[in-house]
Amino acid sequence: MFRYFENLLNPTDNPPEAPPPRDGERSLVRFYWHYARQARFLVLSLFGAGLIVALMDSLIPIFIGRLVTLVSKRDPLSLVAQEWPQLLAMALALLIGRPASILLRSLITGQALAAGLTNLVRWQSHWHVVRQSWSFFQNDFAGRVANRVMQTGPALRESIVASINAVWYICVYGLTALVLMFTNDWRLTLPLGAWLIGYVLMLRWFVPRLRKRSRHMSEVRSGLTGRIVDSYTNILTVKLFARARDEDAFVRESIDEHTDAFRSQLRMITMYGLTLSLMNAVMVAGTATVAILLWTHGVIAVGVVAMVLPLAWQISNISGWVADNVTSIFENVGIVQDGMKSIAVPRQMPDAPDARELVVSRGEIRFEDITFGYGTQRGVLHNLSLTIAPGERIGLVGHSGAGKSTLVNLLLNFHKPDSGRIVIDGQDISQVSQESLRTQIAMVTQDTSLLHRSISQNIRYGRPWASDAEVVAAARQAEAEDFIETLEDWDGRTGYEAHVGERGVKLSGGQRQRVAIARVILKDAPILVLDEATSALDSEVEAAIQSQLDHLMRGRTVIAIAHRLSTISKMDRVVVMEHGRIVEIGSHNALLERGGAYARMWGRQSGGFAEAAE
Repeated sequence: MFRYFENLLNPTDNPPEAPPPRDGERSLVRFYWHYARQARFLVLSLFGAGLIVALMDSLIPIFIGRLVTLVSKRDPLSLVAQEWPQLLAMALALLIGRPASILLRSLITGQALAAGLTNLVRWQSHWHVVRQSWSFFQNDFAGRVANRVMQTGPALRESIVASINAVWYICVYGLTALVLMFTNDWRLTLPLGAWLIGYVLMLRWFVPRLRKRSRHMSEVRSGLTGRIVDSYTNILTVKLFARARDEDAFVRESIDEHTDAFRSQLRMITMYGLTLSLMNAVMVAGTATVAILLWTHGVIAVGVVAMVLPLAWQISNISGWVADNVTSIFENVGIVQDGMKSIAVPRQMPDAPDARELVVSRGEIRFEDITFGYGTQRGVLHNLSLTIAPGERIGLVGHSGAGKSTLVNLLLNFHKPDSGRIVIDGQDISQVSQESLRTQIAMVTQDTSLLHRSISQNIRYGRPWASDAEVVAAARQAEAEDFIETLEDWDGRTGYEAHVGERGVKLSGGQRQRVAIARVILKDAPILVLDEATSALDSEVEAAIQSQLDHLMRGRTVIAIAHRLSTISKMDRVVVMEHGRIVEIGSHNALLERGGAYARMWGRQSGGFAEAAE
């Protein structure tokens, strides 16, 4: 039985291509429906089960009133003999019907929706967020984004379940009570009718304010999480600069803001609860007063009094339960609204609607009149054109800020040029899928970041289907095998199965770089980009690995960025950049003979080495 309900919703089914909707005032409803419609059978089933449970609970005051009437009219000896069908029906309803309906609701809520819908939202939210552009993650705390992805799922599910239960209890109990009271004497409905009007007016005043404060509280909580995670992620910097107290102040400011927002929300909740308690007390006392007055004048029977009083008291209790649920609902709605800021965001750089797969047959790259400036008027690249022949090795040099890394980021389609285009083997990269483009390009960056997984998983990231032998061969070519065999992590895993820690912190910079190079070797892409690929290596290891890089570059189109000019002196051509423009281009020797910008850079570096040697 449990397994049947648990298998009704698979949270990791392939998600829809379109991101969750976000447009104007109706965006929240459409955001909920985007996920709820994928479990609409379960949501409708919960709606039906909630109705049955509410109806069963509303029968209890009726049963009490009926029992009092029977007891008052029948003598003890004839009660069971004459009224056993009614007594049996009431017993079956209480002993079988009500537990069965509660079980059904619990199975739908707990076994089907709790894990299923919660993780469906998390999975699909992550699926969309991880496909956002690089700039999306540069503009926010990673911790805040992760917190929104994790919290939106349970908040959305809880608010749906609580809303269904609250609606049925209010509707069923209120309607049942009004009908029963009106059937016996219309005057019995006066206190309850006044209470219902007051309840609607109270909700109309409190609900918008609760929603606003809950949303603000959720935003502040996400910001607090982002700040804390930012401190932990950069803990080495915090330690090196002895800035723990400054981080305390950074986090304390956010905690104080969260405390103020939390207190503001709790004040509203307390006032909401107090108002409802006073209304409930007046309603119960008013109903009891009217019922007793009518009974004393012989208008209604004692059984009606016995039914009406539990009805009023039950509505009072249920309204308190609903009040707690309404508080929870709008706290969760606030969390969902906050989560929408990261989840329901149109993809900033989606593939073209008719994007094709990039096919690299030769490896020619053309930058055609590229202008780009990260949205600034000053710009970074200005009308830059460059053609790289198939299999040609190009070195990019220039001072920091010249635009070298920006040019590579445009090649990888992390950003769109303001004007111009980039063409690979005659294919405009803006018209091909981004995944197929990056599959054809292997890159080693200066700041190597590894996944918090095993060495073998990190190397195999370049080609997931690679065999263990191929992983070992790639590590050997990258001069990484010796140190890998000595590794052991905190769980006792050794060698290629040892985990490297978050961002690879358990390894030295040179070790991370060699793992990254092994990953690129295994990827075996036709276009190779090296961004200070050997900067973290000592001279002995760099000399040993340089021959492997030379072997790796054969037959590939290569773009190498380097500040140490000695590392690119063997390139076919060297491209010198200044202020986003190409100022010189040619072989190492030809540029030295020209005596221009490259020669001056070479002279400064070689002269500096000579002075150091003296």
